[in-house]
Amino acid sequence: MAEPVVRIPDAKVALSTASVYPESTATAFEIAARLGYDGVEVMVWTDPVSQDVEALRRLSDYHGVPVLAVHAPCLLITQRVWSTDPWVKLQRARAAAEKLGASTVVVHPPFRWQRQYARDFVTGIWRMADETDVRFAVENMYPWRYRDREMLAYAPDWDVTKYDYRHFTVDLSHTATARTDAMAMIGRMGDRLGHVHLADGNGSAKDEHLVPGRGTQPCAELLTGLAGSGFDGHVVIEVNTRRAMSAAEREADLAEALAFARLHLASPSTSPSSPAPSSSPTPSSSPAPSAPSSAKRSGPSSARSSRTGSRGMRPS
Repeated sequence: MAEPVVRIPDAKVALSTASVYPESTATAFEIAARLGYDGVEVMVWTDPVSQDVEALRRLSDYHGVPVLAVHAPCLLITQRVWSTDPWVKLQRARAAAEKLGASTVVVHPPFRWQRQYARDFVTGIWRMADETDVRFAVENMYPWRYRDREMLAYAPDWDVTKYDYRHFTVDLSHTATARTDAMAMIGRMGDRLGHVHLADGNGSAKDEHLVPGRGTQPCAELLTGLAGSGFDGHVVIEVNTRRAMSAAEREADLAEALAFARLHLASPSTSPSSPAPSSSPTPSSSPAPSAPSSAKRSGPSSARSSRTGSRGMRPS
């Protein structure tokens, strides 16, 4: 039998429930089902449904849309959701993921003023990861900027590759806002890249979360690399549709983002007669010289700068 011309990887494409804001969590399930997403990532925030595991299970069953990931309540506006104790938040996120069959909990680094939490964060995440099959994928953030000033808002660092975590989430809107080299960061993550927040940005001080392809980030390059790397995580569309003038416009943006992801995750098959073209290093093939190996739990490096997601002000 002839080898197929195009290889489709196992990575699933999910819709973040934050992508429909200010619409509800329930609306996200409905849209994900209608557009053909493989599942959803639940952003746990002030919407009561997002905090209710049984309500989420009913939505998942009704729409036939699995919950693939749970985003722990790490934003400024969710400081009191599921407790004021950040470790309790992560325990509840893990329990929710286990009950819903989700494989991943997404977590941000601590805010700098959460001093005890920040001090114990790296070892604490390892400890929690050892207690479950659910992945704790720590997400890259960015410095807060105001005019020509930069505020270090996260500890131990906004660049999560400086520390030893078992799994990472890369967010391409955050790499844009940090004005960092996204592919270099992905290379440092190496095979510990377990989760992707797919969005775009133009390097603004504001966390833009544009539809992929509308900014300057290497969204297509990342997806093409994942397609050939054996990536077994999820690609989550996490875009900002707050300015959509209608439900139809919001849905069109989310359909475009899904089409972009599916197109670039489709990798040409290789054969002896048609070798694969050379390209930039993929997450699995790029070495991570400055990040400790997941096989070794080396202690934290020295803390440097820090950053935030969407300034923590909205679920984006």
